[in-house]
Amino acid sequence: MKLIGSTTSPYVRRIRLLLADNEYEFVNLDIYGEGRDELRRHNPALKIPMLIDGEQEVYDSRVIARYISEKQGLAPLSWDQENQLTLIDAANDSAVILLLSSRSGIDTSENLMFFNLQRERIMMTMRTLAAMVDEGQFSHWNYPAMCLYSLVDWVDFRDLVDFTGVESLLTFRDHHRDNGVVAGTDPRRS
Repeated sequence: MKLIGSTTSPYVRRIRLLLADNEYEFVNLDIYGEGRDELRRHNPALKIPMLIDGEQEVYDSRVIARYISEKQGLAPLSWDQENQLTLIDAANDSAVILLLSSRSGIDTSENLMFFNLQRERIMMTMRTLAAMVDEGQFSHWNYPAMCLYSLVDWVDFRDLVDFTGVESLLTFRDHHRDNGVVAGTDPRRS
């Protein structure tokens, strides 16, 4: 199995965490620089992560997780867990939009509907996820918890969220931070 991605991507990190007990090759690409051509060769969507397992190519983190879970004989996610992932992905997608816009020289702090909607989606979702953490919905280290961890740590790493009112997300993150596999995937160490 080969996982193609970037050490700084929260979507790649969640798959690296899911693959912790598996043998696989990790190909770390600079997808906005010299690795762009390799990304073009492997994934027509031009997104990471991407998994290659023999002749099978899998293009999206949610689909990759499903593929890996089936190979590992894990139970499919419940509908509540699928909804958790939808919330995590919504916040993550909006945060990526803000980061890429900012890196493109666009002032994302302007009072523009597009950026206002991204910020609103992020904070509404973060409040909902914090309430779920408080209710114990992420108490088991499973794929949804790995995804939440990857999101929270990434938006903190990129300084994209004010955690006032959602501090339980940082507490959740800090609880898992010293786990060897988690520490080994920290984007600050790349």
